[in-house]
Amino acid sequence: MDDIRFVDTTVRDGQQSLWAFGMRTGMMVPIAPNLERAGFDAIELGTPVELVKCVRELREDPWERVRLLARKITKTPLRAVHGTRSGFEIFPFSVHQLYDECMAKNGVTQVRISDCWNDPSEWQWRVKQARAAGLKPIINLIYSVSPRHTDEYFAARTRAATKLDIFRIILKDPGGLLTPERTQSLVPVVLQNANGIPVELHTHCTTGLGSLCCLEAIKGGIRIINTAIPPLADGSSNPSVFNVARNARALGYTTIIDESAIKPVMDHFTHIAKREGFPIGSPVEYDYAQYVHQVPGGMISNLQYQLRRVGLEGKIEETLEEAARVRAEFGYPIMVTPLSQFVGSQAAFNVILGERYKEVTDQVIQYALGVWGKEGAASMDSSVKDRILGRPRARELAQWEYPHTSVRELRRKLGGPGVTDDEILLRFFTGKEEVAAMHAAGRPKEYLSARHPLVTLIGELAKRSDCRQIHIDKRGFSIRLEKRATA
Repeated sequence: MDDIRFVDTTVRDGQQSLWAFGMRTGMMVPIAPNLERAGFDAIELGTPVELVKCVRELREDPWERVRLLARKITKTPLRAVHGTRSGFEIFPFSVHQLYDECMAKNGVTQVRISDCWNDPSEWQWRVKQARAAGLKPIINLIYSVSPRHTDEYFAARTRAATKLDIFRIILKDPGGLLTPERTQSLVPVVLQNANGIPVELHTHCTTGLGSLCCLEAIKGGIRIINTAIPPLADGSSNPSVFNVARNARALGYTTIIDESAIKPVMDHFTHIAKREGFPIGSPVEYDYAQYVHQVPGGMISNLQYQLRRVGLEGKIEETLEEAARVRAEFGYPIMVTPLSQFVGSQAAFNVILGERYKEVTDQVIQYALGVWGKEGAASMDSSVKDRILGRPRARELAQWEYPHTSVRELRRKLGGPGVTDDEILLRFFTGKEEVAAMHAAGRPKEYLSARHPLVTLIGELAKRSDCRQIHIDKRGFSIRLEKRATA
């Protein structure tokens, strides 16, 4: 079959990659009907990281966001994203359980499951949990480049995924590290071992090759591609749906997408980007160094900040080179959160202090202890591991135990009369005070877009120094605005 389908990532990965989750609910809701009409195979919209951003910075209820979008998107499946190890803390199973249940209750039907080690034992409990919540589980098979990440590695992990009760597999390339040549060789390996389970491709444009890799994946047999809508495509985001669809058709494939429905979405977000000063995604130049250190783009800017604080801003290249050495000594972890942060921070410490492993974080000690994955601890360089674990703090952290807080305990500690599971989760991630401040801010505000010419007209007139009054009369509508001098 030559039909190519698309999963939209605009309001999730697109805005995470380019706008740092700065998109407000009112910016999303107006374009929901267009996303519905476009014929996407699914639409991504949520992740635990977004919950925190919504509450603490935007002062918006992320669950209301999901509900508002779900009311307008009723035919296209909505998809959440969730890892087995979220952020820099290890959460109780009950938190993961509540997240799945709340997503399902609010209108989500699919969940993408990641484990930073592609560990089948971690996938297993998450798949069971997702199914119990009524969600269709999708396994992220995360791509990486190292001596360990061979064809046989990916074949074995694909076969392990097929033994679970899953809906799909996604070949996920979060760092944009796939090349067209590697896509040509790897896609057949994954498809041959997928046992008939549909496979999607999810890649990024970080190295400038994302769109080309999508085409090679299509030629290799993958029929579902994850894309974003400009201006939230390209750059460090996902490939543009317009670009991939156009080139797929040029190769003779049929694309299941209504581009006329999503062009207004592009106009809408372009208007917002210009008004709010948000970045507009654009193609990037090829950068081979990315394949050496594999440090994500957002983390590079954080390393630059750390170095600038101690007057070593000129040491960024040295730090990236050191990150490549640290990664090798750590057993070639996949450079995704939180493992990439462990590697990058340790590299920065080594450069700043002028001595390798003079100081290490608690998370790095836990990494060596196997808390963040047994595979990492087992594959570490033995001399580095011994140096990390030979300090007194390591003996203290060796007593750490996995948190076993039940759902009942969560409700007892964080709940109360009238407190929903939605709010309990928000309180867990951000605290009661932050949630109270979110509620005090009121419901999400409507965000009028470029499709409201009256708004544009008023905005332009308001900028003029020779215009002190604006009076608009329309049938059934009247508005008068006046500029007043301030004291």
